[in-house]
Amino acid sequence: MARKPANGNQAGHDRAPPDRDKIIAALLALLAEQPIERIGYADLAGRAGVPLATLRGEFGSLLAIYAAHVKDIDRKVLAGGDADMAEEPPRERLFDVLMRRLEALAPHKAAIRSLMRSVRHNPGLAVALNGLAVRSQQWMLSTAGISASGPRGMLRAQGTALMFAGVLRTFVEDDDPGLARTMAALDRALARGQRWSGFLDDLCRFVPRGRCLSLRRRRRRDHEPNRDLGNEEPIPV
Repeated sequence: MARKPANGNQAGHDRAPPDRDKIIAALLALLAEQPIERIGYADLAGRAGVPLATLRGEFGSLLAIYAAHVKDIDRKVLAGGDADMAEEPPRERLFDVLMRRLEALAPHKAAIRSLMRSVRHNPGLAVALNGLAVRSQQWMLSTAGISASGPRGMLRAQGTALMFAGVLRTFVEDDDPGLARTMAALDRALARGQRWSGFLDDLCRFVPRGRCLSLRRRRRRDHEPNRDLGNEEPIPV
């Protein structure tokens, strides 16, 4: 699949407060070394070089710090859009957006890998991270020109979050600077997602409107994308 170079223009992305930046960077560094369950506030403050009072003033929890990191990644992707992609088909536009996201995440592979291990045995963390992932993918779909509003948009965002989690499994092990394996995995995942979305749209043409949402929920529970993705845990990045 054709891929245009990422646009490095970050105009309009406001600089975050220095303490906030240091705290986020410290959490990512600690995640690369140990599970999130073992990270204490004192250790985090020490790594960031800020007093505990400053840490508490900036954030209320480790999850809030990670959510701030996710928001920063969102903003980088949204600010780096390529106007030349506007005339491309939706699948191509989403491919471009998600590849820009993966490029922004490249320095944080070790932290992502750590969170992937943690969610396997921490259902509460998995649920919380899924909420962040779905919200983030709503922004990704929107910048790709794909509706992410209403029940259908929420379903798209959840499916995209699950799909992206599967791609991340390849991404964290892909040492190629060009991310060739990752690009191929994303292309295949989008093809599966496109077939699934098309199935729902076709089905809803023949079903009374009130029943359409329940059918979508049943389809999501009993079939794709969960089975296609091997029941991957969604990771919000």
